[in-house]
Amino acid sequence: MKEKLQKIREEAVRQIEEAKELNALNDVRVSVLGKKGELTAVLKGMKDVKPEDRPMVGQLVNETREAIERTLEETKKKLESAELEHRLEKEVIDVTLPAKQNSVGHRHPNMIALEEVERIFVGMGYEVVEGPEVEQDYYNFEALNIPKNHPARDEQDTFYINDSIVLRTQTSPVQVRVMEEGKLPIRMIAPGRVFRSDEVDATHSPSFHQIEGMVVDKNITFADLKGTLAEFAKELFGEDTKVKFRPHHFPFTEPSAEMDVTCFKCGGKGCRFCKGEGWIEILGCGMVHPKVLRMSGIDPEEYSGFAFGVGLERIALLKYEIDDMRLLYENDIRFLKQF
Repeated sequence: MKEKLQKIREEAVRQIEEAKELNALNDVRVSVLGKKGELTAVLKGMKDVKPEDRPMVGQLVNETREAIERTLEETKKKLESAELEHRLEKEVIDVTLPAKQNSVGHRHPNMIALEEVERIFVGMGYEVVEGPEVEQDYYNFEALNIPKNHPARDEQDTFYINDSIVLRTQTSPVQVRVMEEGKLPIRMIAPGRVFRSDEVDATHSPSFHQIEGMVVDKNITFADLKGTLAEFAKELFGEDTKVKFRPHHFPFTEPSAEMDVTCFKCGGKGCRFCKGEGWIEILGCGMVHPKVLRMSGIDPEEYSGFAFGVGLERIALLKYEIDDMRLLYENDIRFLKQF
């Protein structure tokens, strides 16, 4: 038995020393020390050993196991160290090379301007509402007091899908849809993409964005409209900004006006930016036409309201002093990353 154990030990040590990788070491461990290994087979044969010889044989088996396990552990550490050294040599990093720069995106100038406008009106208690871009002719025109023979339909150069479906030319249809729900009072803004058959130039595009706002409640007057928009202009362009209202005509408001703000470049003195006038046109507005209220199921004798609409691109162009609208859509990273 002693000779057999000595032979198992010598053969195991030889195989361990010849092993060149960790997998080979594991194979030796299993073949000698595993459940079906040679040393385990010796232990199972202890029943055939004389009782008086069993302590001595058990001691020899344990010494052999310890010697093999010790050799396995020492060789494992050597192989792991050699493998680590080889991997470090193979995967060496040249720290003098320039690092790869991640190109991280950020918000578009339009989105920055939109979030600023939304922040201002939400702070005043307004709700942000969205609606469909493919709209019914009724909501885009008729419900806004623009019947089929109205010249405004020609002025807006609409994209028609068929006789009753259009690509919306404004976000005012969202206001009509909200009024039809009958939940009063209403304080809302409706930002979104709109479409008109315009030629592309520095100030026009067939696809652009508008922000329409509306308030409907009892005893709403033009003074409320003026106060709201004056506060909006101050928040957007600076505390010293003043506003001026000029009479105008919109089919869905009466009376109607266009609003100018003092040039935030020269403070109203006149400069190249405002073309020497000291004022910059920014939006259209007015009191909601009684007929529009009535068509949406609201009694104009009890309720009144005001509405306004501003081009999002116009705000971005003015706020960031951009002189060509096309720059917003050409996706030139050199331009966009400035904001």
